[in-house]
Amino acid sequence: MRAVVQRVSEGRVRVEGNVGAEIGPGLCVLLGIARGDADTDAGRLAAKVARLRVFPDDEGRFDRSLLETGGAALVVSQFTLIAETSKGNRPSFSDAAPPDEAEPLVERFCAELVTLGVPVRQGVFGARMAVELVNDGPVTIVLG
Repeated sequence: MRAVVQRVSEGRVRVEGNVGAEIGPGLCVLLGIARGDADTDAGRLAAKVARLRVFPDDEGRFDRSLLETGGAALVVSQFTLIAETSKGNRPSFSDAAPPDEAEPLVERFCAELVTLGVPVRQGVFGARMAVELVNDGPVTIVLG
């Protein structure tokens, strides 16, 4: 399981031109599910995202988390994060979990965030989406 986490001042997902989900300040989480990932991986990663200290305190240091700021998470499933690119120029996605395995883990990840107290908005699993965000900082962290 891999996540690219971006601190945002706002973010939204459009599907066929219509806004499907949007947030104000918080984190945009691009989430890739690999073959062999399990519920425990989703729980561990959700806890990491919820507690990741990437928001500034009063002195401007990274010292606050989503839980402390009350920010939301915009979660977008993205199998391309699991791409293998070591051979040639065409990425291989054979290590990505198939949709019937990946979708429940994306849902589990989101449910874990909600249980921790993070408001969650989601993209549409399997849909072609346009993700719009304003990366605040910019701050981008890769978690695995």
